[in-house]
Amino acid sequence: VQLQASGGGLVQAGGSLRLSCAASGMIFRTADMGWYRQTPGNERELVASITSGGTTDYADSVKGRFTISRDNAKTTVYLQMDSLKPEDTGRYYCKGLTPSSSYWGQGTLVTVSS
Repeated sequence: VQLQASGGGLVQAGGSLRLSCAASGMIFRTADMGWYRQTPGNERELVASITSGGTTDYADSVKGRFTISRDNAKTTVYLQMDSLKPEDTGRYYCKGLTPSSSYWGQGTLVTVSS
């Protein structure tokens, strides 16, 4: 199983980025997917999640600014990040949770400058 995250970069506060996580080697349509953020010295925290049925959930800090979505045909999960703030800076990881196991991608770095 591979989860390949992309789309990170440097953006000014107020800007937008779209992260993508392409999955392979798993039955994507049955997996719950999530995006996590990690900053130095801290544990990974859940930013957004989407179930196999399409139900979404968000951390309070990103509600109204981030949108998670999935394309089962492309086996890809997305995170649209708008109105970015410096505190959104971190390495973003995607996670896939199937009935039998869980998998992590390698992460993509997001830096928001003030």
